[in-house]
Parts: sequence; C-alpha cells; structure tokens
Amino acid sequence: MSPEVLKRCAPAPRPGIVHLGLGAFFRAFGVPFIEDAMRAGGGDWGVIGVSLRSPATRDALAAQNWAYTSVTLGPDGFETRQIEALHDVLVAPEDPEAVIAALADPATCIVTLTVTEKGYCHIPASGGLNMAHPDIVHDLAHADPVSAPGFLVRALARRRAAGLAPFTVMSCDNLPENGVLTRRITCDLARQMDPELASWIEAEGRFPATMVDRITPATTQADIDTLATQSGILDRAPVFHEPFRQWVVEDSFVGQNRPDFAAAGVTMTHDVQPFEDMKLRMLNGAHSALAYLGYLGGYETISQVMADDVYSRYINVLWCEIIPNVAAPHGVNLDAYAASLKDRFSNPGIQHRTWQIAMDGSQKLPQRLLQTLSEAMKAGRPTEALCLAVAGWMRYVSGSDETGAAIDVCDPLAERLAKVAASQTTPRAKAESLLGVRDVFSNELAKKLNGPVGDAAETIWAEGARGAIRRLVS
Repeated sequence: MSPEVLKRCAPAPRPGIVHLGLGAFFRAFGVPFIEDAMRAGGGDWGVIGVSLRSPATRDALAAQNWAYTSVTLGPDGFETRQIEALHDVLVAPEDPEAVIAALADPATCIVTLTVTEKGYCHIPASGGLNMAHPDIVHDLAHADPVSAPGFLVRALARRRAAGLAPFTVMSCDNLPENGVLTRRITCDLARQMDPELASWIEAEGRFPATMVDRITPATTQADIDTLATQSGILDRAPVFHEPFRQWVVEDSFVGQNRPDFAAAGVTMTHDVQPFEDMKLRMLNGAHSALAYLGYLGGYETISQVMADDVYSRYINVLWCEIIPNVAAPHGVNLDAYAASLKDRFSNPGIQHRTWQIAMDGSQKLPQRLLQTLSEAMKAGRPTEALCLAVAGWMRYVSGSDETGAAIDVCDPLAERLAKVAASQTTPRAKAESLLGVRDVFSNELAKKLNGPVGDAAETIWAEGARGAIRRLVS
C-alpha cells in the first residue's frame, strides 16, 4: 500500500518573518522555535522562505502546502513532528522582485539568514565586504540582486522610500559576531549605492547577534524512503536532526517587535559573544577537525569517526588545547560542555557526513580554528592537535585522498587551493604555499604556523591522518 502524501492540518500563519537561505538547518531549527513561540505568545510570525539558488526545496514543499516533518534522531530511535509555520517559499533567481516585495512588505518585521559563511560575500580574514566578489559586482550594477546583502539593501531602500521602519536583520550562521558582520556588510554595500541609505540603516536598523546549535545532517532519498515506510506518510522534504537545540539571541529588535522567543526556550541576552565563542571554537572547531581528518581516515560520518578510539582520544586532546582560550559563559562548565559534545558527536542516529561538514573550509577555518590557534601560540600554550587539524584541511583541499582518489572539494577557493598545493612537490612546501593564501591566513599567523603545520603536514602525508593522530595521542 502506497504511503499517504503529507497534508497541512491548519491554515498557514500570516507572515512576519522572511528567511533567506531556506535549507535543512533552519527548517530543523529556527522554524520549529518560531512555531513554538507563536503557540506560547501568539502573533503573526509565519515564515516566508527564500531560496537564493535552487528551486528544489520549494518544489518539494509546494505539493505539501509548505508543511513538513521534523524528525528527531536519538540513539534509540526517532520521533516526528509536523511543522506548519511556513507560509510560502520563493526562489530568488526566478523572481527577484517577489523577494524584494516580501522583504519590503510592512508586515515583515524580521529577516533571518542561513546563507553559510560564503553567502555574506565577505573576506574571512578581515571581515570586510569583498567588493570584487562577482555577486557584489553584479548587485552594484543591476536593480535585481543575486546576493543576500544585495537583497537586504534593495529592500531596505524601498522601505525607507515608503517611510517604513527597517526590518530587523538576524544572522543565524556560524560566524563570530554574526550581527556585527551582517551590519557591516549591509552598510558597506548600501554606502556604495547611497550614503544616506547607509546612514539610515546604521541609525535605525538592528542586527542582533545569535548563537545557533543543532546538528542537522543533509536529508537523503534513503531517509525520505525510510520515513515513508515507517510512518506511512510520504514527505518529500523532511528534516532530520539531533534532540539537542540551543538558540541564544541578542535582545535588540526594531521597535522590540519579535515573537515571544523566551517562551519557546530561546535564551535572550544582551551579550551573545561568550556563547558564540564557546560554540564556534569547541563544537564547530572540533567538527571541522574531525571532518577533515576523519574523511582522510576513510570515515563517512562523524559518529563513525567517534567510534574509533584513536579519534576519540584525539578530540579530548584537541579540546584540552581549545578550552584555555575560551571564556566560559556565566554558569557554564567547559569540561562538562565538552563531554556533552562528545556524546552528541557519538550519537549513531545522526549520520552527519564528514564531506558535508568539510564544505567551504576556506571560509570556516579563520573563526573555527585559526583564531584559537593564534591566541594559543601568543600565550605559549600547546597547539599540536590544532596544527594537525589545519594540516588535515591542507591534505583534503589538495584534491586527492590517501588512496590517490580524487576528492570533490566543495569550496569557493577549491580550484585555487588545488593549484597552490599542486605547485609544490613536498608536503612541507605544500603547507607553506597554502599558508600564503591571504584569504584564509594572515601574514603574521602564517609565519608562526610554517614550522608546526609543516611538521604536521609531513606526518599526515607520510603516515595518513589516522597514523598522524595515533602518533599524537600515544
């Protein structure tokens, strides 16, 4: 008997939020939180999702009238929940004017973003807007934008012209001081278009910082088929995630107009930075290290990596290097936080692919690993495990694995990094050349890393990632 197609149970809520970059993560994380906030505190906070690239998510959700299943994956099984807070999904390349109109609509009070690090069109090493980025060059020359900053600025300009207040812009990406960064790139682009618009955004706009945390693997067709078989419901766009979730939000909104986030379990605070720093360095930094070194070791998922005692001991050493460089949020024990992360990484219900986490490393390394490395080296603290992670990234972006098979490196600098690595013949020389990529490494840090990262690179190329780790932890 064929499974029944998923159907919406209630009318879609009227929209108050537009989300740019509607992927699996925000549907597994932000939308359920928003739905919980509406249930607890009321209000019209339905979400209009925007895909900035592909129509695939829209096409899958449209047949279900924007409802979908949220699947919580625990060590002993799964639980399902139908999510109905989505109001509509737009595809920017098909109709950019529809996106601008939704953003400029007076009912839109908040614009959230999960566009990944590269979606901000910034220079990771400096945090400034990359004026040479092809999308930014396009947006400065055309009325119909293609970048997230471009859509924000065009819509804010329209609101200002209509005499409306700006919307609150809330980044939900894993970036240090993501509110400050989003404000900077938005105002930088606005200043190129209209200095008075930039001044208005700076004076009237709000860009709250956030920290988001829920491990969300990419959904596969096998996942969809399994859910349909076990539940009897065919959902073409389910999301799968771990039980844990944490959202910390700076309480700074235009007119303080927002859902009752606190009633949904969101931590509202005036200082997100300690939470953000802890998560970026301890969770995301460790995740990246395990992704590169685990992929090279032949493991497909993080839970498989954690089942290997050599890698399990490595992550303990890595956290011992990271923790002295982290200021704990009030009431948080960092050793206990590390232990909880280890349990989460080890959850066999979460099939989080090392390849997925390894994506866009050139954009992620500065905040996830390099800032910690820089501070640890200045303080004279141990950095061997951190340097091994950087060398693992270098081995990965060289383009072939330890068997000689090609790696599908998904990174905006992939071609450039592969050419840099291929221009040298020895591991140490490859590492030194990659340290010269200024989009990733500052000149000062590169000089300090030449020796230890070169050593780590020689070991990884000679003994493999797992062998290098075993040498470190033995």
